[in-house]
Amino acid sequence: MRIGVYLAHPRRPSFNHALFDAVVDELRSRDPACEVLAHDLCAEGFDPVVPADETDTVRESGPSADPRVGVHRAELPTLDALVFVHPNWWGMPPAVLTGWLQRVLVPGVAYKLGSADGEPAGLLRAGRALVLNTSDTPEAREREEFGDPLERIWSRCVLPYAGVTDVRRTVFRTVTDSSAGQRAAWLRQARTEAAALLGRLSG
Repeated sequence: MRIGVYLAHPRRPSFNHALFDAVVDELRSRDPACEVLAHDLCAEGFDPVVPADETDTVRESGPSADPRVGVHRAELPTLDALVFVHPNWWGMPPAVLTGWLQRVLVPGVAYKLGSADGEPAGLLRAGRALVLNTSDTPEAREREEFGDPLERIWSRCVLPYAGVTDVRRTVFRTVTDSSAGQRAAWLRQARTEAAALLGRLSG
């Protein structure tokens, strides 16, 4: 079993880093047979910008000249589950993760174009995903005023397109004014979510 865990936050220390570390530790300690591929995208220096000479490869899944992109494209189809950890920035993932999606989830890697019914066919074997978000927007305002854009991005626009149909998402809010005790409880919750993901894979 292989699980990819992806962090998109530029500052260490941050609560996003703490969530990432807790999830990776929980997955590795709970099932030593589970191979956890942990990626701190900012620390790795992943370039989110699609260069002009790669625009055709993004549409047609040709090779990328960027070796980091090549590694991620090769790794993604081997995963059994995905975990994404990131803050809510303007209703979107940070640029490094948005660029990762645009450069890595390409035709021939994450989905196939031109199926019989005209809809793309997802190619990923990772049928399950966990998304952990941090936010400083109260839940009622996020839902009623903004329509929870991250829920739409992950559960409707991106992951199902690639074949990931079981998407669980947890939002920790509001982070800026949270106490040390609240953050500790959230980290325990993140570990519980990671353990539940393993359970769904094993069940």
